Amino acid sequence: MFGLLFLILFTPGVSELLCTSSDLDLSYTFCDSTDHIFMFNVTPCSTMKTVWKAVLTWVPRSDITFLKVVFKVWYSGAEALQWKEVLCTGADDEYSVCGMLKGETVATAFDIKGARMVFPKGDYNIILLGFSDDSENNMIICLNFTMIVKRDTF
Repeated sequence: MFGLLFLILFTPGVSELLCTSSDLDLSYTFCDSTDHIFMFNVTPCSTMKTVWKAVLTWVPRSDITFLKVVFKVWYSGAEALQWKEVLCTGADDEYSVCGMLKGETVATAFDIKGARMVFPKGDYNIILLGFSDDSENNMIICLNFTMIVKRDTF
């Protein structure tokens, strides 16, 4: 069980292990070459569970008035999913990260619901991009997750 919280100044390009278990290995690295103050943790470390508890601590390098996230998943080298969502618009935003200022600490916990997806055994590459504009020109964060599912869940 990997439930320890940690806050680290990450070195670009260095992979950080999120968790490992008998059915799953999950790690990530940053896509860009800038140091980040960032912590991300998920429990339990298993594809057999339908809900993961996630904890995020992050110090953004720019104000978060507008936030668009792009989520891309590749399975065995082929794109399997692409999802885009505007989370913050600057007016009546429902997420706590919206309105945070550069240098403030974002600290939040949330659920990741995986019940909608069955993950076949194999290697997954997951890219999570955050942009401070709708045109996707001003990237404020980019994470490259590696997920290795060690056995079929069905």
